[in-house]
Amino acid sequence: MSHEQFFRQVRTYYPITTESEQAWAGLLKEKTYCKGELLVTEDQIPRKFAFICRGLAYQSYFPPEGEMIIKYFFPENRLAASVIATMTATRSKFAITAIEDTTVLEYDFSAFRKLVDTHEDIALFYINYLEKHWVVEKEPLEIAFRSDTAATRYQQFLLSHEQILPRLKKYHIASYLGITPTQLSRIISGK
Repeated sequence: MSHEQFFRQVRTYYPITTESEQAWAGLLKEKTYCKGELLVTEDQIPRKFAFICRGLAYQSYFPPEGEMIIKYFFPENRLAASVIATMTATRSKFAITAIEDTTVLEYDFSAFRKLVDTHEDIALFYINYLEKHWVVEKEPLEIAFRSDTAATRYQQFLLSHEQILPRLKKYHIASYLGITPTQLSRIISGK
């Protein structure tokens, strides 16, 4: 079932062939992470991407000031990875943590890159995926964090993360917005 879910999502980016699906399916390994377990640890050299079949995870880091900052949430049907570290085989500046019990399909990135080199449709999936999530989605977020107030960012968060809101704690939201839980409470109460 999870393979079907994975390839259904892949095809929303680009229609890959049955041959490519079979080649990629050979790389997929199902794994379950318990709530609080790390998919990627900070300072690890990650080697895998993980497709979230069921569950929820977040990517975070600790700046010198010490308060955790959540950079990204990974709900169902998203690929979770410390992307730059995985692509460059360098140490991750981020950790990825399961918010709840989370089942994933993992695949080795270097083996996937070989598929990208030999399957044009997988390469086109990869380009479309990167464009959507690393350009189209990311740039407006970066601008908003530099120019919008915390209250405006919170309102945007409510709209863009509506499907996962019931699964988050207040400190998750505050950490993502770059504010304290107390500041978030003030924003919510309108004070």
